[in-house]
Amino acid sequence: MDGYATDAFDVAELVPGFRPPPQPAPGLGDAQLAEADARMRHWRDPHVGPLVPGSDRHGDATCRMFRDTFNPYRPAVLDWPRLEPEVRDRIVALPIWDIAVQTEGKARLRMAAYAGTLRDPAMRDALALNAWEEQRHKDVLACMVAAYGIDLVPEPVQRPPRDPEWAYLVTGYSECIDSFFAFGLFERARRSGLFPRALVDTFEPVMQEECRHILLFANWAAWHRARLSCLRRVRFEAKVAAVWAFLAWERIGIARAIDVDGGARPQDNNFTLRGAQSVAEGGVGVRDLLALCLAENDRRFAGYDERLLRPRTVPRLARVVLRVATRFGRRR
Repeated sequence: MDGYATDAFDVAELVPGFRPPPQPAPGLGDAQLAEADARMRHWRDPHVGPLVPGSDRHGDATCRMFRDTFNPYRPAVLDWPRLEPEVRDRIVALPIWDIAVQTEGKARLRMAAYAGTLRDPAMRDALALNAWEEQRHKDVLACMVAAYGIDLVPEPVQRPPRDPEWAYLVTGYSECIDSFFAFGLFERARRSGLFPRALVDTFEPVMQEECRHILLFANWAAWHRARLSCLRRVRFEAKVAAVWAFLAWERIGIARAIDVDGGARPQDNNFTLRGAQSVAEGGVGVRDLLALCLAENDRRFAGYDERLLRPRTVPRLARVVLRVATRFGRRR
């Protein structure tokens, strides 16, 4: 157990002046919950005209979107349905829980560390709120783990990164990649019926929050790079390219990892391939999965102002792969 612990990190420790959003009163009615859920999914800037990346209006709209769409749900009062033994065993066996909990904890620390370096108060507060919501995701998973008796490996102690910008870029682009596939896998799980509808509904706010998170990240990145001087922008673009190379290499290593001795596989940052086989009987084909991920990605972003930028790299790559796979399938 040496070197492992559950930390008690607080976002305000790295972002002075940040105040967590007020907690809702216990026992919110169905109408209030439905209103908060709808507000989380739909937002439009009331001002007309384009949102030019890097402009004050663009930065203001990005921060207001994130603040106005905040959902005040409380993890401690989420309703975890009683599961049949077969369903519970299937959920416990999913190879995702350790890395899911650890990833949320790492994300909130990296986001808070970078937020603490920002001079713009509105953007600093938006990224700090993002970090706070990552902690809430971790709390949701902790409540589920407790409810269903899922065993986790000890969690490594997380420490603030030496290069906050690099760490934030790695986390942000990782979320853009993983959320794209998670949207499709989540919908596949809902359609398959392998998991109770009540359980899927309980996780739905978390999935939509991930959509908000990568929407914030995409617009922060465009806003930030547009405000840099020429020299600093060259350095920033080089760092972004290095982040993508790092993530590509990381995922190649994940794909090549094998369990040679029958023991547990090393935890990783992307459980898409194994997760796909876990949410549908007989698995799911690559073309079907990519088509579903694209459809769900479009659906989840549809409620937000179209002038805000969306993550584009992974959807574009998915469309290319889908076209090639479809054309190859037709030739065969």
